[in-house]
Amino acid sequence: MEGVPALEEPLKKVLGPATAKVMAENLGLHTVGDLLHHYPRRYEERGRLTRLADLPMDEHVTVVAQVADARLHTFASSRAPRGKGQRLEVTITDGSGRLQLVFFGNGVHKPHKELLPGTRALFAGKVSVFNRRLQLAHPAYEPLRGEDAAETVDSWAGALIPIYPATAKLESWKLAKAVQTVLPSAQEAVDPLPDGLREGRGLVPLPEALLKIHRPQTPADVEDARSRLKWDEAFVLQVALARRRHDDAQLPAVPRRPKPDGILAAFDDRLPFTLTEGQRKVSREIFDGLAAAHPMHRLLQGEVGSGKTLVALRAMLAVVDAGGQAAMLAPTEVLAQQHHRSVTEMMGDLAQGGMLGGAEHATKVVLLTGSMGAAARRQALLDLATGEAGVVIGTHALIEDKVQFHDLGLVVVDEQHRFGVEQRDALRGKGKQPPHLLVMTATPIPRTVAMTVFGDLETSVLDQLPAGRSPIASHVVPAADKPHFLARAWDRVREEVEAGHQAYVVCPRIGDEEDDPKGRKKKEEAGTADRRPPLAVLEVAEQLARGPLAGLRVEVLHGRMHPDDKDAVMRRFAAGETHVLVATTVIEVGVNVPNATAMVIMDADRFGVSQLHQLRGRVGRGSAPGLCLLVTEAPEASPARQRLGAVAATLDGFELSRIDLEQRREGDVLGQAQSGARSSLRVLAVIDDEEVIAQAREEAAAVVAEDPDLSAHPGLRTALDALLDEDREQYLEKG
Repeated sequence: MEGVPALEEPLKKVLGPATAKVMAENLGLHTVGDLLHHYPRRYEERGRLTRLADLPMDEHVTVVAQVADARLHTFASSRAPRGKGQRLEVTITDGSGRLQLVFFGNGVHKPHKELLPGTRALFAGKVSVFNRRLQLAHPAYEPLRGEDAAETVDSWAGALIPIYPATAKLESWKLAKAVQTVLPSAQEAVDPLPDGLREGRGLVPLPEALLKIHRPQTPADVEDARSRLKWDEAFVLQVALARRRHDDAQLPAVPRRPKPDGILAAFDDRLPFTLTEGQRKVSREIFDGLAAAHPMHRLLQGEVGSGKTLVALRAMLAVVDAGGQAAMLAPTEVLAQQHHRSVTEMMGDLAQGGMLGGAEHATKVVLLTGSMGAAARRQALLDLATGEAGVVIGTHALIEDKVQFHDLGLVVVDEQHRFGVEQRDALRGKGKQPPHLLVMTATPIPRTVAMTVFGDLETSVLDQLPAGRSPIASHVVPAADKPHFLARAWDRVREEVEAGHQAYVVCPRIGDEEDDPKGRKKKEEAGTADRRPPLAVLEVAEQLARGPLAGLRVEVLHGRMHPDDKDAVMRRFAAGETHVLVATTVIEVGVNVPNATAMVIMDADRFGVSQLHQLRGRVGRGSAPGLCLLVTEAPEASPARQRLGAVAATLDGFELSRIDLEQRREGDVLGQAQSGARSSLRVLAVIDDEEVIAQAREEAAAVVAEDPDLSAHPGLRTALDALLDEDREQYLEKG
C-alpha cells in the first residue's frame, strides 16, 4: 500500500489483524487517524493513586493502586481437577479505600506470581458487590513494578496517565499502548485550519495538539490540545454547512413578490387583529428571501402559540400572488387536517377560488392525504396539476410520483425533525426550478444547536406571543406521595367544563394490541419489570368516564384510529361537543382549540422536556387562562421530578430547551449515526462551546466565500471528506 498517507494506514497493518479487529468491532476504529482521534476521557496523575472510595457500581473502571494483600484459598470443588479448586483474593488500596480483586480456577496462576504485596499496577474491570464489599472479578491488569514502572508510565503518558473510553474487551492501557505505537504518525497530520486563522486565535498546530492530548506533561498541555481540537471540530463542521449554503445560493429560483392589491393584501385587510411586531419582522425576512433569485432556505422557530402558521400562510399567499403554488407538509394526518381547517377558516371566501361566492383574488386550498377517497384524491391532483389550487396541505402523500404541480414556488415543512431528508428533497424536486423552503419548528432550539443541526438555514425567531393569549399555570401532581392531589386534579377538570371550557388528558400509550409483549420481556430482562407499564388512553378514558368524570362527554384520539374517525373526533372537540379528549401525543403540535383550557398529562415523567412544553401549548390559546397538571409517580428527589419542576417553573421554551439538552448526550442533539461509537464531535460541547461555534461559523463563511472549492486549503478538504462519510452526509442534510 505504498503511497498511503500515514493517518490513512489501516490499523491491521500497524497493530496486527487481531488487535485491529477488536478495535474495529468495539470502537469503530479502522485507521491510524481514527485511533489518534480517539482521545482520552480523563487523566490520572502519576504518583497519586485513584480514589477507590469513589468507584461507581456496575461500571467498567480503570484504577491505579497498590497491592496490600494477596491470599490463595483452596476449596472443595467437584468441577476442579482432583476435587480441589483455587481462588486468589487480592486486596488493593489507594489510601482512600480498599478494593478486593478475585481470580478463580486456571486464572489464578499468573496474578498469584505477579500481584505480590507492594506491587503497583493499573487494574480494569467491572465494579460489583460480593458480601457487601466492592470487588473486581477477574480484572485485567498491567503491573508498574520495579525499574519498569517509571518507564512504563512515561511511555504511556509522561506526567499524566491517559484513561481512554474503553470496553470490556479493550482496556484503557491496551488502547494507550496502541496509541503509543501510532503516535509518531501524528507529525504527518495535515492541518485543516488555515494558518492565518490558527495563528490569529493562538492555537497550537495539529501534530502538537495530538501529541499533547495523548501524552500531556501538565494539565496546561491538555487544555492547549482540547482548545485546538474543539476548533477543528467546530470549523470543519461549519465549513461543510457554509459550502451547502453557498451551493444552494448558486441554484436558480423564481423570485416571488406579492402584488400590492392581490390575495395577500386582501387577506391582511380581513384579519380581525393586528400582527405583532415579531410577526411583521419575521414576515419581512421571509418576503426578502422569496424575492431573491436563488432558493430561500429559512428556519422559522417560534414559541408555542406565537402564530407561526399565520406567518407561513402569509408567505404562501405571497407566492400565490406571484403566480406560483405553495405546499405545506405536515407529519401526521391529524395535523394536516387541522392545518387545512384553520387555513380555510382564516382565509374565508379567499379559499374558494373557482367556486360560487369566492372572493375576487381567491384561490383553491386543497388537502391531500394518503387516506382520501379516490374521487376526492383525483380532484385534488387535477387542481394541483392545472394550477387551480394555489395552496395544498398534506402529509407525505404530497411526495408521491403521481403528484404533479403546475408551478411549485414554496415548500413549508412543519415540524422538520419528523421528516427524512429524502422526503424533503423529493418535494423540492417537484418545482420547475428549486422552490423556496420554509422550515417551521415549535421546539425552541438554542442558538448553538441552530448553528450546527440547522446550520445551512437562515434562522428567524418568533418569540412574542400575540396579544390576548393567556398565561398557563403549570403544577406537578405527585400521585404516589399525595393521591388526594390527583382527585383534586379531576375536580379541576370538572370545574373547567362546568365553566364552559374543555380539557385534554394525555397518556403515553394507546393500550390495545400495540402493547408489545416482546418489548415488555426485554424490559423485564433489563431489570425494570417492577415499574408498572405506562398509562394507556383506552384504559384511562374508560376509568374517567365511569369514575371522576362520569356524566361528561369523554372521547379518545390516537394515531392508530382510521383517519376519518380521527377527523370526526377533532371536529366534535373543536365544535365544543366533547368535554374531555383523552389522547396520545397526536395532539402535540398544531392542534388549536381556543376553548380548551385544561390539560392533565399522565405519567408526565415519561415525556421529554420539549415534548411537555409542546403539549402544554395546546391550552391557554384563547382569552381564558390555561392550566397544565403534570401527574407523576416519580419520587420527589429523582431527576425526573426535578425535570418536571423545571417545566412547571417556566413558560420560556428556550430556557427549557437548554435544560433538555443538558440532560441529553450531544449525539442525541446532533442526530448521530445509530452506532454512537464514532461521533464527529469528541471534544466540542454544543451547549458549553457557543462562542467557539459562533466564531467558527464566521470564519467558515469567510473561507468559503473566498474559496468555495477549498483549492487553497488541501488539509481542510481532506478533513471535510473524512467528515462527510455517508452517516454525516445524512446528518448535514437534516437542515
